[in-house]
This record gives sequence, C-alpha cells and structure tokens, in this order.
Amino acid sequence: QVHRLRSVDNLFVVVQEFKDYQFKDNKEDALKDLEDLVKKLPWTDPLKVWELNNSLKKKKTKRKKHNPQSPASKEKLPDDGEEGGSDQKDASRQEDCAQNVAGVEPTGGQDTGETHGVVARNGEAEEQEENEQSDAKDESQVGSGSEPKAGEGQGSEGEAKVLKFRVTCNRAGDKHSFTSNEAARDFGGAVQEHFQWKADMTDFDVEVLLNIHSNEVVVGIALTEESLHRRNITHFGPTTLRSTLAYGMLRLCDPQPTDIIVDPMCGTGAIPIEGAAEWPSCYHIAGDNNPQAVKRAANNICSLLKKSENKESSSSLGIPLDIIQWDICNLPLRTGSVDIIVSDMPFGKRIGSKKKNWDLYPACLMEMGRICTPGTGRAVLLTQDKKCFAKALSRLGHIWRKGQTVWVNVGGLHAAVYLLKRTWERAEEKRSFW
Repeated sequence: QVHRLRSVDNLFVVVQEFKDYQFKDNKEDALKDLEDLVKKLPWTDPLKVWELNNSLKKKKTKRKKHNPQSPASKEKLPDDGEEGGSDQKDASRQEDCAQNVAGVEPTGGQDTGETHGVVARNGEAEEQEENEQSDAKDESQVGSGSEPKAGEGQGSEGEAKVLKFRVTCNRAGDKHSFTSNEAARDFGGAVQEHFQWKADMTDFDVEVLLNIHSNEVVVGIALTEESLHRRNITHFGPTTLRSTLAYGMLRLCDPQPTDIIVDPMCGTGAIPIEGAAEWPSCYHIAGDNNPQAVKRAANNICSLLKKSENKESSSSLGIPLDIIQWDICNLPLRTGSVDIIVSDMPFGKRIGSKKKNWDLYPACLMEMGRICTPGTGRAVLLTQDKKCFAKALSRLGHIWRKGQTVWVNVGGLHAAVYLLKRTWERAEEKRSFW
C-alpha cells in the first residue's frame, strides 16, 4: 500500500532520527562520531522491514514473468507456486505485508519514538531537501552493504550470499566541516566492519541512506530502487515534469467525476497522463504548439495503453485522454466549456525566455479564462517566473482570483504552484474572422 502512494518519490525505513545532532568542529572528530554511531544504531527491525520489502518485490517480478506466457488462462495461474494463483489472494497478501511494513515498531526504541516505520518522502519535500542550497550542499555515494540474515541474502538459486551495499549521503547546510563524500566513506567503512558486507557502488543489495540537513541526521535503508516518479513516462523531453509533482497539482484542484481537464502546454504529457491514470472518470485534453512534444506525449500515451492492455489481457479499454497540436493563445475549444486547467508554464529557462513570457503569460491567462467555466472553473499553474506571473495576474484580476500558492522545488529551481479560481466575470468572446 505504501508503494502505491502517488505523490511520493522515494521510500525508506528510518533506522534512527536525530533532531539536534551536535557535530564537532574538527573534521576528524566529527567523522569519528559518525563512525561510532553505526554500532549504536538499532538495525534489527529496519533490516526486517527491508527483507520483507524485498520478498514482496521478488513475488511481483515472479508474477510478471508468468503472465505473458499464460494469457489469462485460469488453469495456468496456479503455476505461481505458493501464491495460490488468485490475483485477489496475491493482492491481500501484499496488503498484509505492506501493513506489517508500516507497523514495525522498535521494542526498545532509542532516542526517538519514530525510530522505525516507513517514511514516504513527498516529491516536493524531497527535492527541496536535496536540491536547495546547492552551493552549500553536496551528495555522494560510497559502497556499503547489508547483513546476511536468514532468508535475506538468498540469491535466486537459494544459496546464502554476502550482501553488497552502498552508503548514499545527502548533505545540506554550511555548518559542516566535512563533505558528503567523506561522511559516506567513513560511515560506509563502519557499516562494512559492523556487518561484514561487501561494498559495491552499482550492483548493491542494500542502500544505506545518511541524510544530514544542518543539525538533523536521519539514517535509513532505501526501499525503492529508483524514484517512483518515473512510473508513466517512457519518452522524456527537455523539461518533463515528475509524475509525483503532476499528481500533487491535479489533486490540488480536486477533480470531480465528468470534469473536463485541459493542459494547454502539455509538453511530454506528464500531467494529463497522470490525470487519466488516477482520475479515469474525468476527460483529459492535452495540447502543445511543438510537434515534437506532441509526438513524445502520443508515444507516452501509447505505452500507457500497452500497460493497461497487459493487465486486462490484450483487450484495451482505452483511456479518457486526447492530444492535439494547437496554439495556446487561440484554442479550438468553446468558451466556458472547461472545468479545470492544469499546466506547467514555460519557465523561460530551457524553453522560451523571460522576455517572451511578458507577452505569453497575459495572453495565456486570457485564453484560459475564456475557455474556463465562470464561477466554478479553476486552474493550477506551475511557474518559476513568479514576477512575470504576478504581473499578468494583476492585469487579469477580473477573470482570475488567486487562491492558494504552494512553493515547490523543481530540479533546484524555486517555483510556485498557483491555484486560481475563475470569477463570474464574462471573458471576451472569440471574434469570428470569416
């Protein structure tokens, strides 16, 4: 269940958290303290959670291998061995396990009540922690491994093996005498000594996380191999939005069944694809003026259709999503016909320019106001060009009222998500040119 959360990039189980860790001023002493910490940490329960998480993953891949060969024939399903062949059973087993994962509590908790338990890191929060203060922060990985406990270190053939590991250190703040590289190296060395694991930077079984943010230190064990934000997109563009952030934006405007949701500057389609996957009872329309972007978005939609085909055994029901090439300032949509507009506006960095935004933003907001239903319509827009957006909004205050602003970190850029409410004011009708 935890793995199914949509606004989360990475999951890890917390070994221990220190809210106010006092680092020594001298580099050698500070690093020695981190080394000594390894022996004092309560590793047992978090490693059980890691093991449980792994056993879940193995079952999942096992099922995937069987399915393509047995096209939904019930006689073949029980081949999955102990899984009983029933999807329902499998799902409930997964759920049981997942509840256990979230429920591991330490018997003799150390400094904090939250010593163990799964932590889901929200897309924005995580990016913020990792990317803010990029000058005063660095990130590094040093190989380190994991304890060969019963069942934990078993390869596919079933023989026990020494676990391989790495330590990844994320450090932010300017009060530290050491780099993240040094912290990961020394902490990793102590982990290796403690568990007798083998260090391996690329092909590791266990990833130990050492997150240092000013005086806060969190030691954890990763439960996700790659970020969950890569779930729907196969064809990436120059500024593809994370699916986790797209989900958060859609959720902010609270879509209701039968709402028509438009992304007029969809790029590779991250927002409408996430929308169609999570809100299938709404109708999603995506468009962009760049033919290359429309092509990428269409490819992403195709791979999503293929995915749903595999699940439903070759009969695809399609998804409520269309993609069109159009001009944002001249949309082929009827006035007042759209319930929600969700879009990632050009920041003016990789795409467009700040100068162009001064003309583009007011024109966009004007046209969005025209197609949006007066009184009930809403828009959620993401931009890093906040000055330009504020100016455009002040010019169009009769059409759009600003609701909420959520600050997010997009790849190190400090951006804002604006929730706008459509006023009852009528927007200018499109004049006919014929």
